[in-house]
Amino acid sequence: MTGRPEALFPLFAGLETLEGVGPKTAQHFAQLNITAPRDLLFTLPYSGIDRRLQASVKDAVLPATVTVAVTVGQHRAPSNKTGAYRIHVEDSQTSFQLVFFHARGDYWKRQLPEGSRRIVSGRVELFDGMAQMVHPDFTVAEEDAGEIPTFEPVYPLTSGITQKLMYKATRATLARVPEFEEWIDPSQKAKAGWPDFNIAIQAAHDPEKMADLSATAPARERLAYDELMAHQLTLALARAKERRKKGRPSQGDGRLQGRVLAALPYKPTGAQTRAIGEIAADMASPQRMNRLLQGDVGAGKTLVAFMALLAAVESGGQGVLMAPTEILARQHLEGLQPLAERAGVVLEILTGRDKGAERRAKLAALEAGAIQILVGTHAVFQADVSFADLRLAVVDEQHRFGVRQRLELGQKGRLADVLVMTATPIPRSLALAQYGDMDVSVLDEKPAGRKPIRTALISTDRIAEVVERLRAAIQEGRQCYWVCPLVEESEVSDLIAAEERFKRLRATLGEGVVGLVHGQMPPADKDAAMRAFQNGETKVLVATTVIEVGVDVPNASIIVIERAESFGLAQLHQLRGRVGRGQAASTCLLMYQAPLSETGQQRLEVLRETEDGFVIAETDLKMRGTGDLIGTAQSGVPRFRVADLERQAGLMQIAQSDARKLLAEDPELASPRGQAARLLLWLMRQDEAIRLITVG
Repeated sequence: MTGRPEALFPLFAGLETLEGVGPKTAQHFAQLNITAPRDLLFTLPYSGIDRRLQASVKDAVLPATVTVAVTVGQHRAPSNKTGAYRIHVEDSQTSFQLVFFHARGDYWKRQLPEGSRRIVSGRVELFDGMAQMVHPDFTVAEEDAGEIPTFEPVYPLTSGITQKLMYKATRATLARVPEFEEWIDPSQKAKAGWPDFNIAIQAAHDPEKMADLSATAPARERLAYDELMAHQLTLALARAKERRKKGRPSQGDGRLQGRVLAALPYKPTGAQTRAIGEIAADMASPQRMNRLLQGDVGAGKTLVAFMALLAAVESGGQGVLMAPTEILARQHLEGLQPLAERAGVVLEILTGRDKGAERRAKLAALEAGAIQILVGTHAVFQADVSFADLRLAVVDEQHRFGVRQRLELGQKGRLADVLVMTATPIPRSLALAQYGDMDVSVLDEKPAGRKPIRTALISTDRIAEVVERLRAAIQEGRQCYWVCPLVEESEVSDLIAAEERFKRLRATLGEGVVGLVHGQMPPADKDAAMRAFQNGETKVLVATTVIEVGVDVPNASIIVIERAESFGLAQLHQLRGRVGRGQAASTCLLMYQAPLSETGQQRLEVLRETEDGFVIAETDLKMRGTGDLIGTAQSGVPRFRVADLERQAGLMQIAQSDARKLLAEDPELASPRGQAARLLLWLMRQDEAIRLITVG
């Protein structure tokens, strides 16, 4: 399977091979992400115009598109050049006017002679009580009525592309679709009542009524499923490939884990115990583990990960925990150090800061196996880092590391198990889209002793009260975050907002009390500002969103989020999770600029009502749609042309089990259905998958 199958060549040829499409038009099409005829196939009409013949325009609710048979009456040429050329026409019950601008000579006299019969179709509007059809879309003789489509599809357009052009180009493409064999599981297809692909693609472009345009129409649903199926096949292939990789069984005996559990002031939650069990079973099996540990803010992921790292050490190997930033790596180190001492294991940190002799000493200790657990940033990817026996890699905050890095890390320990932790609760449908190649453990309980966070909505004009509240909290020895709004797209304006707020708070609360961190700072300054806050030297930290993930300051019990309506729900939830980590009751103040839009209000109220990240993520998905949910650019969630992740989450689940089942029965995709599935992967541009099959 080295190259694209020949049957698909016409669909992947240049757009210029379609009649009527030149280089210029091809450039316009590119605006719609259409670069080959294949993309036109999956650009479906989003609406339609009913052009069935009506008896009269009399009963139509105007303005509307109407198709009627008329007798042509008197012509009235305009008195001046720019005026309108009007033709009086009569249908079976009433009369109206056809109106043309820029009429040339006696053109319309010849086209629509007085007394002739015509069928006209176009938009009819009322002007001064008179019904008018300005520039009809169709004017044909009665015997040519067939030229007018009864239901005309309406396509998404961009400048330079008209409906006519789109119609023509999609028809030319449909003529190139080869006969496809079926790739969907026959029983699934029968149960859902889906047509064959070839019938479905024709029907989707030729809707007969409005209902045919809905996502649940059989033809549309089938095509959405094909997209999801191709995507899940890609993930399933990646997963199968990972699974075929021999892992090394790491069987912990529990002696180190037992010491830590005995020293904990609380019992792990049921969810933590379950996750520890799932991970231990994966590590003990001969296949490589590729598991996602998903838990809400403060659900206790770190303990679960540390237990897994101890299991790696118990079985005679080493473990590594990777964090996306230096601050988070140091924080993990501080959090885990006391537990490591309890267990009697050697824990070290390696970041870009380690230089010279100190770095060399750490690398030697690592290679000799003297360091049992390493915490680090992506500095652990560097070529000179080698382990004595790496059994487990834990990656914190998945969306900062692509699949690529997950694999690279695996190369360090040829057969190391991989555990990815994420604090972003992801709705099930998106989790399947993003992490379908992994097995998932979910922590859905809060550990005992976490106090709920009070969330309040407060309008910006009460900012003075808020500042007084901070002053009182500081006097009680507490600390506060102040998050500045996301201004437009430019980082410069974010920066101005943060610096302004910093100056004002400093003027009110006093020198040395307020710190500032933002994205434009040199990393060393950022770390210094964070450290001053962590050590309690500054009491208020003014920040842009750089503080969102994982920063832990137990003494911080208030977070103010300015212009909260400009943030996404998931992001607000993450930010709120920065407080409520210590003994004090915590508060999150969502400051908004009145008046709030209705959706703005709904979003902020969801946060006030619940602290459950999964509920919040589901709501976010419903309200905003997939596109912005995780900032698609960096999230690895594919853009689907037909499928709608919010409304078709159920289809994604069926596609996942169908894809995994197909590969279990036919790992080489060699059966007739397997061959059809290969064609689907090519058709859906799943080049990743195709590489996996070829190499795999």
